[in-house]
Amino acid sequence: MLLKRPISELKSNKRELEREERGRRRRGRGRGRAGREMATAEELPVEPQSLKKLSFKSLKRGLDLFAPSHGLQFPLDQESKRIRTSYKIRAEYGAVKPSLSEVQTGEHGKQESSSAPLALTGPETKDNKNEKNKGAIVPAPPLLPKAPSLGMPSKSTAVISLPNSSERFQSSALVERVASKWPKPIWHPPWKNYRVISGHLGWVRSVAFDPSNTWFCTGSADRTIKIWDVASGRLKLTLTGHIEQIRGLAVSERHTYLFSAGDDKQVKCWDLEQNKVIRSYHGHLSGVYCLALHPTIDVLLTGGRDSVCRVWDIRTKAMVCALTGHDNTVCSVFSRPTDPQVVTGSHDSTIKFWDLVAGKTMATLTHHKKSVRAMALHPKEHTFGSASADNIKKFSLPKGEFMHNMLSQQKTIINAMALNEDGILATAGDNGSLWFWDWKSGHNFQQAQTIVQPGSLDSEACIYAMSYDQSGSRLVTCEADKTIKMWKEDLTATPETHPLNFRPPKNQGRF
Repeated sequence: MLLKRPISELKSNKRELEREERGRRRRGRGRGRAGREMATAEELPVEPQSLKKLSFKSLKRGLDLFAPSHGLQFPLDQESKRIRTSYKIRAEYGAVKPSLSEVQTGEHGKQESSSAPLALTGPETKDNKNEKNKGAIVPAPPLLPKAPSLGMPSKSTAVISLPNSSERFQSSALVERVASKWPKPIWHPPWKNYRVISGHLGWVRSVAFDPSNTWFCTGSADRTIKIWDVASGRLKLTLTGHIEQIRGLAVSERHTYLFSAGDDKQVKCWDLEQNKVIRSYHGHLSGVYCLALHPTIDVLLTGGRDSVCRVWDIRTKAMVCALTGHDNTVCSVFSRPTDPQVVTGSHDSTIKFWDLVAGKTMATLTHHKKSVRAMALHPKEHTFGSASADNIKKFSLPKGEFMHNMLSQQKTIINAMALNEDGILATAGDNGSLWFWDWKSGHNFQQAQTIVQPGSLDSEACIYAMSYDQSGSRLVTCEADKTIKMWKEDLTATPETHPLNFRPPKNQGRF
């Protein structure tokens, strides 16, 4: 019995150990199954939600977060309110009214006529009428500022209300009226249309005058160049050779040459003694929109849709250089004898000055916001004007300093502009408007409107090109109704019949 007892105990202990081992294994399998289930749960794809649902969730969270304090106002800072009020009082009345402490000390002290503080007190009443306040200043009733006189304005003083003053602190102050420094415009007679020439079969896109002032030529969308007599307006000659509309014309002063450029990428040189093409200049990759001759050397300048202004030698037909730098169509160009010898305007709204020797940009003017479709050089002054849909601007040469804007806005796409020696600037718009300006002051003294010829649409009241003759007394406009109109000054007009209604600009800082 003594031997069997420990053996049975060992067997029972062994069974207990086996049960514990089986329970341990069972628990390990349960943990593995749970881990596998968690792994499979992690591997399950997330349910896709639409952007609208997510946006609504985000809005709901934001509403729950901020809705309780939405209608509550922040408490006012009394110190900042006091500083703001004192600053307003000092800014508006510091020049004419002493501080509040000085007024209080002056009221409590002796108010004598010899030593009374100069304060703007209120109007007297029956209660405070006494001999002690005889020296006090009572504000005068507010007066309207005087209208500007017709002559030169002079310095004067007037009692006017201070601008931007609140209703609580309304007062009057003595302010000196300073004369305007803006130049007064010169009176010019208005211009009138005296001749309409019909002959082209398409839009008339370009015009150029002969140096002798006996004839002028026009280029049209009917692919012809017509030469007209200035005095009678009769047709003298028709030149054919282009296969697209003609966008640019120039007549040489030193040779019997006429230069033309068009949308067919061709630049041609016409000999007017033989009335035929003697040279063609090849190199443009797209239509040629503008053309100009150098005034002193035998060089031709052309600009087009390939964003390049090309310089050509007239005799050899070789391209001297290509002035690259614009980001869009080069639609206007002019040349002058001294630097900058070439000035171009582009659809990228910039004006560039070019060094013709180096073939590089000297300066870039970025004042315009729209395409610079037209420019005009003053015949005598070292200034030029540029026209865009936003404004007509005036610049000085040679540095290109901005002078001022014209005082009105034509509010249309300006296709052409011309300037004569008398300082009369003419600008023509896409809507048929023809405005005349005084060059010195920028005053618009006439607004004319072209009339389409019978049989044309009203939408064809568009002026594409214009030019003064050599004397500056006649103006020729080329229009979309296939006509050429000639304008001259109305000699019967006087300053009494057409008075000069000019108001100088108030805010000169924006120019």
